[in-house]
Amino acid sequence: MKQQEDILPILEIKNLKKTFGDNAVLNGFNMKLFKGENLVVMGKSGSGKSVMIKCLVGLMRADSGNIKIMNQDITLLRKTDLDLLRTHIGFLFQGSALYDSMTVRENLEFPLRRHKKKLHLNESSEALVREALRNVGLEHTMDLMPSELSGGMQRRVALARALILKPKIILYDEPTTGLDPITSKEIIQLMRHIQKTYDTSSLIITHDVDCARVISNRMILLVDGINYVEGTFAELSNSKDPKVQAFFKT
Repeated sequence: MKQQEDILPILEIKNLKKTFGDNAVLNGFNMKLFKGENLVVMGKSGSGKSVMIKCLVGLMRADSGNIKIMNQDITLLRKTDLDLLRTHIGFLFQGSALYDSMTVRENLEFPLRRHKKKLHLNESSEALVREALRNVGLEHTMDLMPSELSGGMQRRVALARALILKPKIILYDEPTTGLDPITSKEIIQLMRHIQKTYDTSSLIITHDVDCARVISNRMILLVDGINYVEGTFAELSNSKDPKVQAFFKT
């Protein structure tokens, strides 16, 4: 069996740098995400997690470095090619980011309007919406408004929207933030179910240690703008390094 290092990553960041004034938020960050993997990136508030993920999807331009997704360097792509590449990436935004004025059905149909023909999706919008909602256990909410849903249900609908184009990669930005412990556990279980069902590769940005423990195959700690250390949850939680220990102290 090949070692992980010999397998081509589905997503790779090399020597990423981003500075705001005198503040070097990212100072040579490196990362590889492999097919079917759940990779957790943890960092303190202001450590650069959000900047990294914005650079990753092309919402922010890095000062230097390379980002390859499915072996395509996004810094070299034209806007149309970058838009097409983004269809292979599902994004669960922090706080769900559903459109308040749209029903659940309309929220899920929104990404289909632009990309359905381009992706040659033959299924009807209705079928795709129902399938995505069924996968998160919320098919009955199709004609409800987001305001009629609990916070946990909104997060599930947002995940259904991230799945609607059947992406190869899912980015989770603080998926359990603002949720009670029971609902957080349900969301984590759902994330594991999605990974197994769709064989997705997942990048999870979180500060939730319990989430990281349950969901991660591998972890990276973002400290001082770099990938300070990486390994399994067990390896990192047992580290004697004070900078690493600080993440796991309760």
